[in-house]
Amino acid sequence: MRIVLLGPPGSGKGTQAVKIAAKLGAAHIATGDLFRAEIADETELGLLANEYIAHGNLVPDEVTNALMRERLARPDAEKFVLDGYPRTIDQAGALETALEGLGRPLDGAFLIDVPDSDIVERAVGRLLCNSCGAIYHLRFKPPQVAGICDVCRGILSVREDDTPSTVRHRLTVYHRITAPVLKFYEERGKLTRVDGVGAPQEILERLLAELKRE
Repeated sequence: MRIVLLGPPGSGKGTQAVKIAAKLGAAHIATGDLFRAEIADETELGLLANEYIAHGNLVPDEVTNALMRERLARPDAEKFVLDGYPRTIDQAGALETALEGLGRPLDGAFLIDVPDSDIVERAVGRLLCNSCGAIYHLRFKPPQVAGICDVCRGILSVREDDTPSTVRHRLTVYHRITAPVLKFYEERGKLTRVDGVGAPQEILERLLAELKRE
């Protein structure tokens, strides 16, 4: 099975993508991981992408698309779960063209649908360990000892960009950019909306139930 997993920032999309890929025996392909690997290997595309990232700029679609084309052509990408791609309508079109060329058509796009108010609530209570990077939440996943990481006993802090206004701005940008992508898949009869409210395991079960219908 070949699917795209979509969702707003803070929807838990990355976590679900890893779990679904494991369940399906498919490759989990995330743009962030691809960029990091290419940059570490100092490939031509990696060096090009790093020029933009190092200056705080978005990597242009043509660079991201080229990177994804190369990754999708590998033998292990016969089945995949795409995480973080496509983000724009241009990327969606490039993906469709690439998969047609490979003879590996997309089976579906699945949107983890979460109200903005829930996303803001999740983000604002988030805590990050300064030492090991473990993530907690004041309401949903509190540490055993306030302010201390359960894993490494490091200090927990709130991320600077997890203020309500910053999170709402991220969501505004997400909706503006992603709306055409959702329409793209809706028009092709490939979009499935999945309720993203609830515990991660509940959301996973909903996603897997929808996948069985494909």
